[in-house]
Amino acid sequence: MAAETGFHFRLSRFATALKGRSARWMGLLAGAACLASPGVLFAANAADQLYERTLMTAADGRCRLFAPTIGSALDASRAQARGATLRSGATQTQVEALEGRARAKAGAASCNSKDLTTAADRVRKAFEAYATLQKMTYPGDVATWQAERAVSATIPFWRLSQPSSFGADRLIFGLAGRSKAVTAVVTFSDGVQPYAARVVMRDPARTQGPYIDARGGRSLSAKVAPRSASQVFNAETREQAALTLLPTGAKTGLGFRFPVATADAMSRLDPREAVTIEFTFAGRNGGDVVRKAYVEVGDFAAGRAFLR
Repeated sequence: MAAETGFHFRLSRFATALKGRSARWMGLLAGAACLASPGVLFAANAADQLYERTLMTAADGRCRLFAPTIGSALDASRAQARGATLRSGATQTQVEALEGRARAKAGAASCNSKDLTTAADRVRKAFEAYATLQKMTYPGDVATWQAERAVSATIPFWRLSQPSSFGADRLIFGLAGRSKAVTAVVTFSDGVQPYAARVVMRDPARTQGPYIDARGGRSLSAKVAPRSASQVFNAETREQAALTLLPTGAKTGLGFRFPVATADAMSRLDPREAVTIEFTFAGRNGGDVVRKAYVEVGDFAAGRAFLR
């Protein structure tokens, strides 16, 4: 409750500051201190940064202000600010309301206005270096996403990935090669092979926010929704994974590719929650045996935007 109250205060103070100061909407997007470490956002100014970056992203979409590389960098930064705002205690409803006000402000601005032109110049200068970065690290509360923009036409490798261990088994989950579909590459210590795999995550259409059990501490299993409030994505393909995609030290492994909609759905989740990857095996007595791995949502959306 205290975190929510604090967010309300910052949001109210920020909205008040916007009134009567038309130039303020162009924002402090070009703040060198923040951009010097683009992987880090402070909770105290996350809402401000989300407003400003959403505003400029919307203005870019309408007025074509930036080259694609700058626009992509700005959008990745916007997604990261969104995650930081949610982590600071804001609810999904509050974040969506803030984004709506930013888009409305952008929609009311003339594309050739002096304020917008000045703001665009600042954004362009601030994000020029960021747009050329090839690698980014997105630390979460528990786990980390690694992003790499380079693409090989012949050798598949991870462009956005998060490793996970479950028991003696190991997994890497994310986006690999040129595919836009989510991939899970897994190696099982006992050499068994599952006949099916699926990704299970909260369904925002049936819930009002994430399910996070504070008693679970850092355990990702305490950050998933119950099955009745979840959506399931079944793997579309199963194949032997390329050596370049295997967990460190592994010699063989299986790769499962899921529908592109899996990545879209995951991008809409709260960064504090987790998704479950389930592997189903035929049991000795006729029943199924399921092994579960967990991946933190974190800044998956920001990393995905960074790749663009």
